Amino acid sequence: MNRTLIAALAAGFTLAGCDAGRMLASEAVAASPAPTARAVVHDGVLIAVPENSPLRASLQVAAVESQQVQRPISAPGSIEAAPEKLVKVTSPVTGRIVKLQRALGDSVKAGDPLFTLDSADLSSAFGDATKAEATLRQAQRDFARQKLLFEADITARKDYEAAELAFGAATSDAQVTKNRLAQLGAGTGGGSHRDYVLRSPISGRVIEMTGAQGGYWNDINAPVMTVADLSTVFLTASVSEKDIAALRVGQKARIDLSAYPDQAFDGTVKYIGEVLDADTRTVKVRVAVDNRQGRFRPGMFAKVVFSGEAHPALTVPASALVQSGLYTKVFVEKGPFAFEARKVAVGPVIGDRIEILSGLQAGERIAVKEGVLLND
Repeated sequence: MNRTLIAALAAGFTLAGCDAGRMLASEAVAASPAPTARAVVHDGVLIAVPENSPLRASLQVAAVESQQVQRPISAPGSIEAAPEKLVKVTSPVTGRIVKLQRALGDSVKAGDPLFTLDSADLSSAFGDATKAEATLRQAQRDFARQKLLFEADITARKDYEAAELAFGAATSDAQVTKNRLAQLGAGTGGGSHRDYVLRSPISGRVIEMTGAQGGYWNDINAPVMTVADLSTVFLTASVSEKDIAALRVGQKARIDLSAYPDQAFDGTVKYIGEVLDADTRTVKVRVAVDNRQGRFRPGMFAKVVFSGEAHPALTVPASALVQSGLYTKVFVEKGPFAFEARKVAVGPVIGDRIEILSGLQAGERIAVKEGVLLND
């Protein structure tokens, strides 16, 4: 092979290699991805959304609204019987229970008999009254005789005065024994002087029974049974110290009970405690609840929400808030698709909106949807 042919072949291979290199470079350029449009651009304190940003299609902006709102106050509580309508019935005398006139759950009226005791104490009280009456009659006769003798100058003044003192003491003793029988609810007339019948002091229902027929009851401080009028019960709630100023007597309340999770009940504030619990920093608030249907039982746990005083407030949708570390932020519109991050102080949740305590003014426009994407 001559030199001319060899040179021609070498030149051909060189050109072919260059063409192949150009083709590979073109294919590599065609296969590389196009540069992605940036969602936001930071310009100092402003956050701009460029024209080619996909965020423009989903971002929503709305004005901050001022409206009348009621700040709800929530507190835990429990159902209790009205203290003035719950009586733990104790016997003022000891004795053996010979009859129970009422059973657990029975309805009673004021004055109805509850149980009967065979009581030696009652018998002793009647005996004391009888002796006091006899002593009084004797003292009265002695005093009348001494008075006649004294007026006839037959007896000394000291005898007359002694008879007078004895008559006064006997009168007092007789009255004490009568008062004792009256306190026990026993008259001085006929009937058994051993059977003591204890009657209900209020109308209601027997909700607790401790005594049993035939048992001896020797503790006058222990209740034999408990009678309560539960037509009206109270929800007693523990309200935080910071919320006391927003409460008032007559305020409406909504009650949610664990026993009835699908229902809410209405009540009215009847009493706000005068003393703060030093340990829990709460005050007791009593809410009256109509219980004529008997659905509420003392001891039930509940949650109560008090309707606060209506006041003007700024509110924003919950979706407008962005949590950033320890702070809550919103993005305020400063120009077309230009925003500024701003810290705000938030209040209670009111439906699907949240009260803003500080950081915004009415009429300012903020990002209310997809604002979290501005927080990059």
